[in-house]
Amino acid sequence: MRFDLESVRERLPGRGIEWFQSIDSTMIAAAKLAREGAAHGTIVGADEQTAGIGRHGHSWHSEPGAGLYISLVLRQERRGAGMIPLAMLALGIAAQQAIVETSGLAPDLRWPNDVLIGGKKCAGILAQMEGEAMIAGIGINVSHAFFPEEIGDVATSLAMEGGRVRREDLLVALAEAIEETMGILAKEGPAAILDMFTRTSSYAVGRRVKVDQPGNVVEGITCGLDASGFLVVRQDNGVEATILAGGVRPA
Repeated sequence: MRFDLESVRERLPGRGIEWFQSIDSTMIAAAKLAREGAAHGTIVGADEQTAGIGRHGHSWHSEPGAGLYISLVLRQERRGAGMIPLAMLALGIAAQQAIVETSGLAPDLRWPNDVLIGGKKCAGILAQMEGEAMIAGIGINVSHAFFPEEIGDVATSLAMEGGRVRREDLLVALAEAIEETMGILAKEGPAAILDMFTRTSSYAVGRRVKVDQPGNVVEGITCGLDASGFLVVRQDNGVEATILAGGVRPA
């Protein structure tokens, strides 16, 4: 179904929005706009990505017209690479809130950047610095009816979980939620976002997980986030491991 860009612009007045029928990656396009001085909140979206970027260079399955594939230019007072982990948490909370608002579903958050429904991933978040701007990429599976065999057991969509959502409504809700959560991070500081994530994620505290790390696998019970937004896992030998990156999964 054709994306009704004009209705989105009416509901997000003054917001710069670039929309493409097909693009290699919205992250690449948004980074280019940021270098050219694009304003805070500028959105780049597409009906289809031919080279969608996931975390750690993984690809993002971007079926034409079935998902919300966007990147935003964010210019915050608090900035720098050290803010990326905290921003990822804030963006995840925003995606969760937008899905709840538009679909009525009850998604979970898996540190650091996955939104889950029924244990399967329905959305992912990526953030990176581009000069003084942050580029936030968000992909949400909206109306996919199935996924390729290699990801079918770990991926889902809002439609597959019973949520009938218009991409336009989801984009508006997401843009507004991002302004809210990133505003909280800027004004109230990291502790507020850490508290929000901990309260809305079943993975933050008390969850037995395995985490793939270079050369080994960390297994233990999650015991919260540190001040920088990294996950802390207490291993069975009592030693706490701070997870800077890696795929977290239930043990």
